Amino acid sequence: MNYGKQSTEKKIRSANSKARKYTTKVFLAFLKSLFVLCLFGSIVVASICFGMVKGIIDNAPDVDIATIVPNEYATTVYDSAGNVTETLVTAGSNREEASYEELPKNLVNAFVSYEDSRFWEHNGIDLRSILRAVRGVLTGDSTAGGGSTITQQLIKNSVFGGGMEKGFGERLERKLQEWFLAVKLDEAMSKEQIITNYMNTINLGNNSLGVKVAARRYFNKNISDLTLSECAVLAGITQNPSKFNPITGQKANSDKQKVILQYMHDQGYITKQEEDEALSDDVYSRIQNVDTATKETSTPYSYFTDELVEQVKKAMKDQLGYTDTQAHNMLYSGGLSIYTTQDPAFQAIVDEEINNPENYSAARYSVEYRLSVTHKDGTTTHYSEENIKRYHKENADTGFDGLYNSEEAVQADIDGYKAYLLKDGDTILGESLHKTLQPQASFVLMDQKSGEVKAISGGRGQKTASLTLNRASGTYRQPGSTFKILTAFAPAMDTCGATLGSVYYDSVYTVGNKTFSNWYSSGYQGYSSIRDGIIYSMNIVAVRCLMETVTPQLGVEYAKNFGINSLTDTDYNPALALGGITTGVSNLELTGAFATIANGGVYKKPIFFTRILDHDGKVLIDNTPETHRVLKDSTAFLLTDAMAGSMESSRKFSSSGPGSTSASARIPGMSGAGKSGTTSANNDVWFVGYTPYYTAGIWAGCDDNQKLTKQNGGTSFHKAIWRKIMTRVHEGMSDPGFPVPDSVETAQICRKSGKLAVTGVCNNDPRGNAVYTEYFAKGTVPTDVCNNHVRATVCSVSHRLPTPYCPERTTAIFMAIPAGEEGATDDSKFAMPGYCTIHSANSIILPPGDNLDSPSGLPQQYGPGYTPQNPGGTTQIPPWGGY
Repeated sequence: MNYGKQSTEKKIRSANSKARKYTTKVFLAFLKSLFVLCLFGSIVVASICFGMVKGIIDNAPDVDIATIVPNEYATTVYDSAGNVTETLVTAGSNREEASYEELPKNLVNAFVSYEDSRFWEHNGIDLRSILRAVRGVLTGDSTAGGGSTITQQLIKNSVFGGGMEKGFGERLERKLQEWFLAVKLDEAMSKEQIITNYMNTINLGNNSLGVKVAARRYFNKNISDLTLSECAVLAGITQNPSKFNPITGQKANSDKQKVILQYMHDQGYITKQEEDEALSDDVYSRIQNVDTATKETSTPYSYFTDELVEQVKKAMKDQLGYTDTQAHNMLYSGGLSIYTTQDPAFQAIVDEEINNPENYSAARYSVEYRLSVTHKDGTTTHYSEENIKRYHKENADTGFDGLYNSEEAVQADIDGYKAYLLKDGDTILGESLHKTLQPQASFVLMDQKSGEVKAISGGRGQKTASLTLNRASGTYRQPGSTFKILTAFAPAMDTCGATLGSVYYDSVYTVGNKTFSNWYSSGYQGYSSIRDGIIYSMNIVAVRCLMETVTPQLGVEYAKNFGINSLTDTDYNPALALGGITTGVSNLELTGAFATIANGGVYKKPIFFTRILDHDGKVLIDNTPETHRVLKDSTAFLLTDAMAGSMESSRKFSSSGPGSTSASARIPGMSGAGKSGTTSANNDVWFVGYTPYYTAGIWAGCDDNQKLTKQNGGTSFHKAIWRKIMTRVHEGMSDPGFPVPDSVETAQICRKSGKLAVTGVCNNDPRGNAVYTEYFAKGTVPTDVCNNHVRATVCSVSHRLPTPYCPERTTAIFMAIPAGEEGATDDSKFAMPGYCTIHSANSIILPPGDNLDSPSGLPQQYGPGYTPQNPGGTTQIPPWGGY
């Protein structure tokens, strides 16, 4: 029994042992499987992480590490003398590059001591700083500092646009790529290059990018002249340019400056004495003084720069294929060097004379007014200067023309208008007022040989903003009589066979429903040449030349070749000859057109710059003006000679003719040629002229088209301004005159026919000698003789055609009047007269109905020139009718 019991117990123990062994085996198998699974999982996770990191690194921006340098530099503009005239700045693009040699040691040490104390030792990333930063994040210690090195910050600013990622994943990706690129950059670039590029890149507030700009903005110093205290001020800005701005955040910056100076002392860069001296420096007072001076002296772009900006952007689009955005970005942040055509001495002269109040007899003001009012019922209404004009009209103020005699008068009128307008319960939301001097003027001065614009003024009075209204290039006004040259007289002589001597009959002239008139009150002049039409600005001559010789279609074509780009399909009409066009022209275009004539007929598009260099000094654009021939050199000279006559004091060959139109613009001691222009309602006045050296155009008028009455300055002040400017511009220059080209010859002609003069006839015109020497393009000298002057036998008593009863006779010169012309002219005063009425028929009985005052009244038995003593007479008179 005992044996059996023991045997059973043994079996039970054996079974338990086997169970334990099995359980142990299973557990060990589980642990082994779990270990393998964890190992596999770890390998997978590690592989994934490695793959992700490798992918992030592989996707790092594809940049040439050796060329990581700051971008978005300001563009510098130079005048023709090499002076800096403007710095084209937009937010974030006024950076200027400093070399390492320019950087003061204290400035480098200030940045290194605070931003990256192990900068000179690590390989682009600092593991100590990274671990310290991580510990600070985990423990909430905000004083632990950041983990980014200066090298990383350069990568962040240059490659990653400042690191503006929003999500954690994006920031982590950028940080991994930043570390990778920082190590590569440290291998490819010296520490000196890295710190220099970093200091040229950083934002230091007040739109100051880089330490060089900041030194000038805050201290008005070259960067190499900064003191220790000033270096510490700049180093304290970069962490937060808004918070630590030394102008607006003086206390915060001062606190940071103290910390930086302490770091510099602790790291052995400066002594305790130097630290104390820097702390005692009243640097922030100097900063405030510089800031005040900077604000007081800051000025908007000049009118020249305004137009330069437009031309540069257009050139970039046309020549480089840039879009508008690309051109804008390159101009304002490409660090370009733009060399302009502006002559600083000439520009100063133009600015002085255009703005000299002594050159104007009127100083009135136009206003741009805005008023926003919320009424008692909650509605809001916006008012402008147009409402003020209606206010005056409703109150029957017929004398109000929109202009004021003083700034005080402006304010008084606005106060009166508001008193009239505002009711109880009304609230003014906003109000603005801008006053502009009137009349206004614009001026363009250019070198006709090169096409270079030397000076420009877009308006009279203080310029208050950049890229505003430029009356020289951006305003289009009616050109008046200046257009006679471009659309009528130039094509007539250049293409249509006319000459300066070609005549048109100045009398009543109607085309369709439009009857044209002249500007002068001395009456119609009869036969008048193209030379007369230019010198005395004769409207009828110009219109008849366009309609009878040129055609409006050809006139428009010539104007376009002269560089006038504003003509429309509605301008093919007679008014084209007088500048009555739909859109008008700009002063810049009109001056360029006349420069074509001054340049021997070759058009050169006006340019404002000669070349543009990129930030590395390579030529981006070499600006050669667009050039094409518009006129023969002979035509250009003929027009020049006639326009030179308009600047000489003279009166038309006439019994009471108009005077030359531009004598008041004549430059003492210098040859000049030019053409005036005045619109029919006296809204616009022009003078465009040239010398052997320069071409200049002036426009004057009121911005809102008020008439240039005496109260508003009159219609002649602009010529005096033109003369004053051009006299000063040409001071000390010799006068070479306008050389006669080989393609031109001379001949004596009659000024009343434009044909060869008849000796004894044309020189005996009742008003004087009508024979003069004229210039002609070779091959165009007339071969016909004058047929507008007529010699006839007249009664010596009545000076009318003789009857058979006139006892004494003589000869006289008369004008043959074209058939169909109506109205009295200066020539019609000297037309062939009727028959003598003094001597009556005592011995001859006339047939019934005969009238001695008419050709048909002459008795048939008596021939022309009959006298009782000489029946059948031999002295001939012209055929009846005058030809």
